[in-house]
Amino acid sequence: MSAEPILTVNVGSSSIKLSVLGDQDRMTWHRELRAPEDGGLAALPAVLAQAPPVAAVGHRIVHGGALHAEATVITDHLRSELIDLAALAPLHQPPAVAAVDIVRRHRPELTAIACFDTAFHHDLPPEAAEYPLPRRWRDRFGLRRFGFHGLSHSYAARKAVELIGGASRAVVCHLGSGASLAAVRDGRCVDTTMGFTPLDGLVQGTRCGAVDPGLVLWLSEHDRLGHAQVADGLAHQSGLLGLAGTADMREIARRRASGDERAELAVGVYLHRLCASVAGMAAALNGLDTLVFTGGVGENDAALRAEAARRLAWLGVAVDEKANSAAVHGAEGEITAAGAGVRVVVVRAREDIEIAALTRDVLGTHGRARGGLPPLPDPRRRTEHRSGARTSA
Repeated sequence: MSAEPILTVNVGSSSIKLSVLGDQDRMTWHRELRAPEDGGLAALPAVLAQAPPVAAVGHRIVHGGALHAEATVITDHLRSELIDLAALAPLHQPPAVAAVDIVRRHRPELTAIACFDTAFHHDLPPEAAEYPLPRRWRDRFGLRRFGFHGLSHSYAARKAVELIGGASRAVVCHLGSGASLAAVRDGRCVDTTMGFTPLDGLVQGTRCGAVDPGLVLWLSEHDRLGHAQVADGLAHQSGLLGLAGTADMREIARRRASGDERAELAVGVYLHRLCASVAGMAAALNGLDTLVFTGGVGENDAALRAEAARRLAWLGVAVDEKANSAAVHGAEGEITAAGAGVRVVVVRAREDIEIAALTRDVLGTHGRARGGLPPLPDPRRRTEHRSGARTSA
């Protein structure tokens, strides 16, 4: 029985990717648009008109809160919940919901499925999920570590097993404009670097990663920066951009090669945080069998992979120079050096495959008789936005 084609919509911080996947996950149509804030959303209606017939649409939704542990049909109620979570993922959630609305208007016959990045991390062990904060805060606001990039981590971990025949204790490095690690034991996530929001963890393109919370308080109190200024600085002006003046790792590599000190510092901080965090994930797994690289930087920056391997040699990580150099521009496979104790794999990021699979699972559960979408919310009705996570977490 052939698989029905599925349209996948992946709204990221740096681009909007649309794909149609048919039998055996074969991509039959693909478009990549600019970032949402750079005109990607405005271009979406015209691109949707070009898409071939499909059975349903699966949307990548970054934050599902604590209530949503699996993909589900998007209803008006769910849409409202997603808006409530927007403050926790401001770069992703609002444009993703906007894309849901655009697809509804222009392809109203399609059942829409929400596929959550947080779902893969939903069952984190308590010691990995809980914050050491006052109990009354945790209970009132639903504070916990959610983790993100789950669609990518889930796919990459499974693909690594397919490529090398086994990976019981794997650390998946999703390195792109956003970046995070996941510690995966036998297919289950047991720890990750992102927390309550996608700001946490590794150095990212424009996001700060982990910083001392006291520093944020100090900025607000002593430098008299308003909340909006601090939030914008942490999300849009930090990370590689803050260190090197650009968020593009390719440009940073070029500047570094010409002796640029800021580029050298940016790569140094990036690798320092990355390798320290890989070690932390290995500790959560009580050992390391496989190291997986995915995402735009993870897939294409062979020099960065090689340097990370050198810094992680004490864990048994080493890469074959020739195989590592060849694993770029969509190529994937094992790049482990002969005799190394940890296998190293490059996996092409394919969140679209994960989204299509989850969408088909939901269609199989609910049946196509549900078809179509719930009516659009009345634009005259104002939806209240709550900054806390309690109603959805």
